[in-house]
Amino acid sequence: MTTTPATTTVIPTMMIDTAPVSFRHELKHLISPGEDRIVSGRLSRLFTKDSHAGPDGVYRVNSLYFDTPEDKALLQKISGVDKREKFRLRYYGDDTGFLRLEKKIKKGGLCSKRSARLSPRQAEDLLNGDIGFLLRSGDALMIELYSKMQGELLRPRTIVSYEREAYIFAPGNVRITLDRKLCTSSSTSAFLGPLVNQLKPEPENTVLEVKYDTFLPDIVRMAVQVPDRKTGAYSKYAVCRRFD
Repeated sequence: MTTTPATTTVIPTMMIDTAPVSFRHELKHLISPGEDRIVSGRLSRLFTKDSHAGPDGVYRVNSLYFDTPEDKALLQKISGVDKREKFRLRYYGDDTGFLRLEKKIKKGGLCSKRSARLSPRQAEDLLNGDIGFLLRSGDALMIELYSKMQGELLRPRTIVSYEREAYIFAPGNVRITLDRKLCTSSSTSAFLGPLVNQLKPEPENTVLEVKYDTFLPDIVRMAVQVPDRKTGAYSKYAVCRRFD
């Protein structure tokens, strides 16, 4: 009787991403519809809208988050672990022709992001569990995802979709977003098409986010000020996971 030697996939260590990471500040507030209207009115008078927005000034963000069978990303978020990461696929509106794989990194209250382009075919393969292309890509981020899908059993877990109104302000490299109509789906296979079994964890409230580099200009601080609201640790991913 003969046995076939086991094969081992070798992850090319030379492709590990060692580029320096640039971190930004990120502030979040959960606000009511009335507060949303006030803040949106201020922002529209003071700042420039995101050029990618549609005629009504908003666009839809569609993300598919990954997690392990033990919910590592979710539990680290809930526990407030100082250094953590999440992988996701993302596209905007109905345009699945522009897809990105992203790794969001949090450390000491600061955030950073790595990204890589995916084709629609690659995204479909990934959703179907055909991940060999990640290893063959030669891209450090894709190879890292392959390694963690193999080693940690990282898998697509939850869809997070919402409408976004965004503004920019050059001093401080500031980006202000109002995220509304948050919804999710129990079917990750629906990510590249219309959501099925759609659920709405925050049907009324808006998530206000402010991202900036080293300083937050006073005009921005005043524009987003809402009485009796404090900066929180709101996570759209964690909220959507309540429906598992």
